[in-house]
Amino acid sequence: MDPSKKLLFPDQFLSARRRNILSRFTLGIAASLVLVTLLSLTNSSFNVPFVSPLLQGLRNSNLNNNNPSSSVSPQFNSSESSSSPPNQVEEKKPEVVPVPDVKAPSFESGQARGTGPKNTSLSGEGKEVSSFESGQRSGLTVKDPSLSEDDKVSSRNDQNTLEANATTISVGNNSSSLLSADASKEKNATVEADRSRVSYEDCDIYDGNWVRADDETMPYYPPGSCPYIDRDFNCQANKRPDDGYVKWKWQPNGCDIPRLNGTDFLEKLRGKKLVFVGDSINRNMWESLVCILRHSLKDKKRVYEISGRREFKKRGFYAFRFEDYNCTVDFVGSPFFVRESSFRGVNGTTLETLRLDMMDKTTSMYRDADILIFNTGHWWTHDKTKLGENYYQEGNVVYPRLKVLEAYKRALTTWAKWVDKNIDRNQTHVVFRGYSETHFRGGPWNSGGQCHNETEPIYNTHYLKKYPSKMRALEYILRDTMKTPVIYMNISRLTDFRKDGHPSIYRTVYKTEKEKREAVSHQDCSHWCLPGVPDTWNQLLYVSLLKAGLASKW
Repeated sequence: MDPSKKLLFPDQFLSARRRNILSRFTLGIAASLVLVTLLSLTNSSFNVPFVSPLLQGLRNSNLNNNNPSSSVSPQFNSSESSSSPPNQVEEKKPEVVPVPDVKAPSFESGQARGTGPKNTSLSGEGKEVSSFESGQRSGLTVKDPSLSEDDKVSSRNDQNTLEANATTISVGNNSSSLLSADASKEKNATVEADRSRVSYEDCDIYDGNWVRADDETMPYYPPGSCPYIDRDFNCQANKRPDDGYVKWKWQPNGCDIPRLNGTDFLEKLRGKKLVFVGDSINRNMWESLVCILRHSLKDKKRVYEISGRREFKKRGFYAFRFEDYNCTVDFVGSPFFVRESSFRGVNGTTLETLRLDMMDKTTSMYRDADILIFNTGHWWTHDKTKLGENYYQEGNVVYPRLKVLEAYKRALTTWAKWVDKNIDRNQTHVVFRGYSETHFRGGPWNSGGQCHNETEPIYNTHYLKKYPSKMRALEYILRDTMKTPVIYMNISRLTDFRKDGHPSIYRTVYKTEKEKREAVSHQDCSHWCLPGVPDTWNQLLYVSLLKAGLASKW
């Protein structure tokens, strides 16, 4: 055998094991070259279908493996940011546009008041996706406490973007849609609006506008369906010719809020006592809530006022019992909170005073309540209180003259001290509903002021009043002097829009044209028609209690 052939083709080199190693090595080099080529292609502006997403996912996976704490958001082609911070939402004028309803979140118990995490959040479509119960389960979104605020906002933005892209194709880029032309336009508008929405827990639900509800969701109960509305508030029964005032929804600027779920609210009130304390404007709100809750029940005969009364204008105590839930929704008339008193003067005349340092005797009727809704303010505009001459008393001193705002502050201070001393903050939610604006045109309430023929809200915010000084005084007391947490329902601005919602001349049915003409000079532009604006107050009460952790305490 030729020695040169042994050097060129040795038998050992041509063995099966050597040939196997050579083939694997060659295959590895070839695969590496293909992978490097594809990676370079994905980094360029040219995207290979199917392959580019796969490699993008591989890169993201490698990043996560290298840094477990990092989070890589899914990438979408969009011309706009998926969300903007709630504090950058521009103030909008009321628009006559439909607003999607948000289903009410469920209540869950098991956490101490004010201590548990707020687990309720809204998806990009404005739907409820979670409850108050802690822990992970279907439909529950738990905020990760390890995330920073920026991470939380980013997470919400990514979720909104995901849902928006799942609904339409390239929203905002005039691309083709999965929907028909008309449906696409409406859906796209909803998605664009929802991109800036956050959970109602994280936004000011009292900052917003009224929008027209062109569906069957408003009012909460049909006009004429509730027998417990005072005649003065029953505008439809008193022949008010228009009904547009019942077709407005309150829309916060930064979020969507759930409707008041009557049966859900009643379930949480089971075995409990809710009490409204204050003046006739709070009676307005109380009757509204009774009607909303009653309308949610099939057997309405199981709802009744415990004393059998149907008129509630006289000062006193009234309680509606919801038999199937063993709960009551009460009203206690106490327009000042503090005590009205009278005594004989030195010349035998009767002197009436307001004891700024003593609570009204009605406190025994509501100190054991589970939810307390207070209000005071409207009676402080009457002549006696407004002028303050020989009317305000502390101890044995009757002030010859005291400014009404100063007297109001002292009365609120007395109320605040009583609440701190007598209300168990671990058992009772305390709510203070703010001042409800009036709309007397051409004079005050007792001097021919008018508001009839008003059929739409105020649109131009330039015509809204300044924030009431009484509410500034209240905020100071709630913030700086009280120990008990108080939910402040700041409804002043949202009521200021609604010049169309008052009974005006429709407080009663007039028998003659002469009576109707005379009624024009005696109008009610401070109370509200029912159904109407107070129904929204009760929706906001419901949402405020959700935000405060109503379920977590019960």
